[in-house]
Amino acid sequence: MLTELSIRDFAIINQISITFKEGLTVLTGETGAGKSIIIDAIQLLAGGRGSVEFVRHGTKKAEIEGLFTVDDDHPVFSKGKQFGVEIDEDGMVVLHRTITHQGKSICRVNGKLVTLAILKEFGHTLIDIHSQHETQSLMDPDRHIELLDMFAGEELAASKSEYSEVYGKYKSLMKRYKELSENEQEMAQRLDLLDFQLHELQEAKLQPHEDDELSEERKKLMNYEKIYQGIHDAYYSLYGEQKGLDWLSHAMTSLESTSDYDESLAKMSEELSNSYYLIEEMTFQLSSQMADLEFDPERLNEIEARLNELNRLKKKYGATVEDMLEYSATIEEEIDEIRNKDSHLSKMENQIHELSQDAVLEAKNIHDIRLNASEKLSGYIHEELKDLYLEKASFAAEIEVKEGRPNDPVFEGRPVQLNSSGFDIVKFLITTNPGEPLKELHKVASGGEMSRIMLALKRIFSRHQGVTSVIFDEVDTGVSGRVAQSIAEKIYGISQGSQVLCISHLPQVAAMSDTHVRIEKKVDNDRTFTAVKELSEEEKADELSRMMTGAELTETTLEHARELLEMAEKHKNK
Repeated sequence: MLTELSIRDFAIINQISITFKEGLTVLTGETGAGKSIIIDAIQLLAGGRGSVEFVRHGTKKAEIEGLFTVDDDHPVFSKGKQFGVEIDEDGMVVLHRTITHQGKSICRVNGKLVTLAILKEFGHTLIDIHSQHETQSLMDPDRHIELLDMFAGEELAASKSEYSEVYGKYKSLMKRYKELSENEQEMAQRLDLLDFQLHELQEAKLQPHEDDELSEERKKLMNYEKIYQGIHDAYYSLYGEQKGLDWLSHAMTSLESTSDYDESLAKMSEELSNSYYLIEEMTFQLSSQMADLEFDPERLNEIEARLNELNRLKKKYGATVEDMLEYSATIEEEIDEIRNKDSHLSKMENQIHELSQDAVLEAKNIHDIRLNASEKLSGYIHEELKDLYLEKASFAAEIEVKEGRPNDPVFEGRPVQLNSSGFDIVKFLITTNPGEPLKELHKVASGGEMSRIMLALKRIFSRHQGVTSVIFDEVDTGVSGRVAQSIAEKIYGISQGSQVLCISHLPQVAAMSDTHVRIEKKVDNDRTFTAVKELSEEEKADELSRMMTGAELTETTLEHARELLEMAEKHKNK
């Protein structure tokens, strides 16, 4: 949930800090007081498009910061891993956005500088904003298949995973087939290039790990004097009269003479003897190594030349010798493939046919699951619309098979076009008038009807989308009476699954709030600014009364407001 929001020098907002709570928070106030400006700020925090117009007049920058708390299984954790942003186990995420008066945008997630695109990725997992005037994902036909799949749940996710594996192999093989079968001139040029590269790599006579081994040998030769001096000093410190081994021998003899009288000294004597012989053996090794050590400037030149050659090849063929050997094997296979193109193409055609049939079978499983899910979804949506007094409306999640070209894979006797989601096209269709044909959602014109349809869809999908905060910006415009009460109940229902922030002019919605915040526009020192106040229960009744009359409070409107609050409380306690 969005726990804390801080806004500074944004539009008419000088500085405000709002603490948000769980459940339903309703923001009310006069038109122009700054309610939508707060939502605009949250939208920018989620990666929305910024503008210098948002920077308060006379200041250099606008700053917005939001603190979110999430559960340990929230998708924001995977986003953190993806983009290298650390998110603690306590599940606290801080989004920060600065817009300068020069139009520059500075974005941070948990203190780390990120691009606007990355901020948007995080924002979409945390915030879902819906407004009356904005095209939403629910209204976007390209998103309908994603929403239906989300509704279908784990069964479909498992089938899509199996399909993706087969489809990926199919697409990769199709790409290779196309490259091999098309453009003879390009293939000939490609073969010349590969022949040159293979010859160059084979001439180099690469050996696994030779770059590491040569680098180690070069280091020894370049530090010959230091190594020799170190071995020499170590050897002569240990070997010779009055040297380390001599004194150890003396200590060993002295301790041995006491071992018959004290068992603990006997044990120490044995350990000292073992150490003496180990060090004596090491002394012999030092002597041998010192004798074998020699400086060969010619060998150093050979190593330098070989490493230079390897580094030159690395720039072209791989970061390590192993990478270059692997690349050499790969291009050798490709050369064989091109030179024996016809036989390879024939073999690939058989593989493509088999993979395409496998992909179609997996896509059919997805198709069948989607058909079942679409029927269930339609039933749920009809129930929601009925509660919103659109009982005569008809909704359908239509699934069509995307037709392909003659050479595409075949499903039920006709070619189909496969993509990463299968071969389905999903459209949400609706009609609110009996006898009228179903139309796509975005073509439904009535503002009031659109608000209710969107709310019905949101009520269903909010259970599956996993966002932390759902924000409604005047989605109740154009409704009143019993419809307004129904919308209030639906919005409250959504708040039972996730935090909801709602700007509303409807007293029915405000009455249903768990937290009621009034936004006011004030003037101080000839400057306009926005003030925020969380209302008490008594103040809440006063605000509802003003929302009903738009004039001075009367006992009648106050009584009506209290009655509305009592009805809301009864609904919550059902």
